[in-house]
Amino acid sequence: MDLFLYGTLRLPQLLERVAGGRVETRAATLPGYRVVREAGGTLPFLVEAPGEIAAGLLIADPSPAVRARLDAYELPFGYRLAPVTAEVDGVPHPAGVYLPGPEGQASDRPWRLDEWEVEDGALTLLAAEEFDLTVDEIGPEALARNWHMVRHRASARLRAAGETQPATLRHAARPGEVERIGPPRLSGRFFRHAAFRMRHRTFSGGTSPDLDREALLGADAALVLPYDAATGEVLLIEQVRTGPILRGAANPWMLEPPAGIVDAGETPEEAARRETWEETGLAEVELRRMFTVYASPGSTTDVFHCFAGLADLSGIGTRAGGLAVENEDLRTHVLPLDAALALIDTGEINVGPLVMMLLWTDRHRAALAGPG
Repeated sequence: MDLFLYGTLRLPQLLERVAGGRVETRAATLPGYRVVREAGGTLPFLVEAPGEIAAGLLIADPSPAVRARLDAYELPFGYRLAPVTAEVDGVPHPAGVYLPGPEGQASDRPWRLDEWEVEDGALTLLAAEEFDLTVDEIGPEALARNWHMVRHRASARLRAAGETQPATLRHAARPGEVERIGPPRLSGRFFRHAAFRMRHRTFSGGTSPDLDREALLGADAALVLPYDAATGEVLLIEQVRTGPILRGAANPWMLEPPAGIVDAGETPEEAARRETWEETGLAEVELRRMFTVYASPGSTTDVFHCFAGLADLSGIGTRAGGLAVENEDLRTHVLPLDAALALIDTGEINVGPLVMMLLWTDRHRAALAGPG
C-alpha cells in the first residue's frame, strides 16, 4: 500500500532518519482535506475539508522494513493508518495516511512545514537520530513512553551547541580536534547508556589512539536554592534517592535544592520557576543565575543550571509535598544559611550541587541583599 505524508515527514532529512535510509517520494495531493496545527502545539493535524486540497508526498509501496519504521514512529503516539485516495498529477492513488487519534484537537491555524522547521525542526531531527539508533532494540512502544526524555536530550544538545565556551586557562577547542568514530551504541529506556569510539587532539600536538568510552546520556536540569535575604534562611528539599540506594548507603534520604529536568522547549529559567512551584509552592521567586556546570563530565552528559531563588520563606517551614502524578514524596526544610553550611561539615549535606550552591550563596550574601 502507498503512503501519503502530509506533515513533518515531508522534511527529507527527517524522513531519511525515520525510514532508515533514502526513500523515493513524489509530490502528491489529498483532495477533501487540509492541514492545520494541533491545538496548543506545533505538530500537523489533518482534518476533512470539502473543497480543499492538502499537499504532501507519496511513497509508492514502501518496503516492509520502511513501513515498519514509519509505523513505529506514528502508531504508538496515537495515530492510526486510514485509507484515502491521493492524487499524483491528477491520477488517483489509493493510499494510507497516518491520522491523529481521537484525543487530539485541531486548531484553526494552517500548518506550514517551513514554520514548523524553524520552531521544532532541529530538535526533532536530533530526536529522530536517537529513534534511528534505538527503535529496533527497545521497541516502538517503550520508545514512545520515554519520548519526552528523547526530546529533553535533543534539547540539551541544541543548548550545548549555542553556549559560549570561555577558554582563558584551558585549551580553546577548534573544529575537528575531537572526532567521534561511527554512531554510539545506545541502551536503556528512560536514561540512555552510550558506548562509543573517539579520538582527539593531544596536548603534544598529535592525535590520540582510537578510544572506547561510555557515558550516561541524561538531560539538562534546573536547580534553585530558595533564599530569604531578609532572614538569611534557605529552603531545602528532602527525599529518598535511587543513587544512594544502589550504592548501598544506610540512609538514602538526601537534602537537595528544588530541581528538575529542563523540558524540551523550556529555558532553564522557566524550568527553575516551574520546579520551585511544584516542589515548594513558592510562586514569587526572583532568580539570580549562579553557574552552569557538568555534574560529572567523565561519566554523564548531565548539566546543572543553578540559580539562587530570592523569596519570602516565612510560613513555609517543614511540610510534605511533591507531585502525586510523579510519585514524589518530598519534605521541605527552612533553616538559617549558617546552619545549612554546618551540615556540610558534618556530612549530613552530601549532595554536590547543594554544597556548591550553599557556598555560592554564602559568598554572595551582600549582593543578594541588594537589587538584582
